Amino acid sequence: MKSFSSLTFVLSLSLLVSAQSGRRGLPTTVPASPPAEAIPAPATTPRDSSPKVTVEPNQNYRCSERGGLASLIETTEVTPKFFSVKDLDARATLTSTPQPVYSKEARRNRVQGFVILKALLSAEARVDRIRIVKRLPAGLTENAIRAACKIKFKPAMKNGRAVAQQLTVEYVFRLAHSSIFAP
Repeated sequence: MKSFSSLTFVLSLSLLVSAQSGRRGLPTTVPASPPAEAIPAPATTPRDSSPKVTVEPNQNYRCSERGGLASLIETTEVTPKFFSVKDLDARATLTSTPQPVYSKEARRNRVQGFVILKALLSAEARVDRIRIVKRLPAGLTENAIRAACKIKFKPAMKNGRAVAQQLTVEYVFRLAHSSIFAP
């Protein structure tokens, strides 16, 4: 028993000595960076070439064909006729509801809350326009509009034909649900 404890003591002491031996690894060399003239300039292709739109509550926006941020609808445009849910034979059926991304700025500033939008779902199965009811700062409202523009659905029906319907869409932004690795 005495030999076992002395063996254990010697082994633990040797582990401590070898762990703290003070040996250093081989020095690492950092390659020299090439001169600035040799580095090619990165291609400058903006993701969204549409003009930046600052969203405001109680304003109407239309989805762009390129999937960019919606553009402001002139107040002189006539709102197309849409039906309330109680007047329809069949409501619009959502087939795809993409989730918006959390912006870096909102994550950095720890912005949380919800965005409420009213989307006009047209008879042609596309989102015709979006009205902002409640907004959030730091690009979250813009991201919610982009996501709402990508909603896919089957149009509402009345008397056997496709008609427009208005839908309230709510996007919840919680830091607990966002990924720190997301863009």
